[in-house]
Amino acid sequence: MNHTKDSARPGPPHLSAGNAGAVEAAIGAPVAQTGPEELPQDHTQAILQATKRVGALLKASGYPFALVGSVAAYAHGVPTRLQHDTDFCLRREDAEGVLRTLTEGGIQVASPPEDWLVKARADGEEIDLIFELAHRPVTREMLDRAEILPVDSVHMPVLAPTDLLESRLTALSEHHCDFGALLPVARALRERVDWDRLRRDHADSPMPDAFLYLLERLDVIPPREVPHEGA
Repeated sequence: MNHTKDSARPGPPHLSAGNAGAVEAAIGAPVAQTGPEELPQDHTQAILQATKRVGALLKASGYPFALVGSVAAYAHGVPTRLQHDTDFCLRREDAEGVLRTLTEGGIQVASPPEDWLVKARADGEEIDLIFELAHRPVTREMLDRAEILPVDSVHMPVLAPTDLLESRLTALSEHHCDFGALLPVARALRERVDWDRLRRDHADSPMPDAFLYLLERLDVIPPREVPHEGA
């Protein structure tokens, strides 16, 4: 997930002494380097396996959470190759209990320099446990809107389509504006997204509004209604 550090945000949650050693453990597996002509490695099955393992532990913890990011799009039926990591979102106030559950389940966790997430590693794959989506805190209302979907063979909460697109649109900026990666997600989920809500929320944001206009021009979504003069 893309995020810009904000020094004004509160720091990571305080963890109990019994869990501190595991949280401070390093996640230091080297990243394989690819040559300029090599295609990125497809980690789909390995990432799904790690997602299922962590998702099962999160379900057992009793704390609200939801799958987000590329694996959430995959769970919603967006055809994609999984190549990087798995993202789960949860409330900051639940972090200590969630991390305790994960460490007891054999998942290696660590606090990175960023204060809006915690890193974990399961079965050799990286897991991001996120407290904020594009600078916006994860809320109970957002998690309550999540849909229970199968990820391979394990059912778990997955961020609702509108919230998933919302998080991706909010992350767009002059320095991160990859419409090409977002377009297949919008196409696949177009009948399940509240586009009017996204238009209202991003009417004053140039990059998200430009992407929504692009979707209109490509006939992915219907054009917005233009009020008549004098109305």
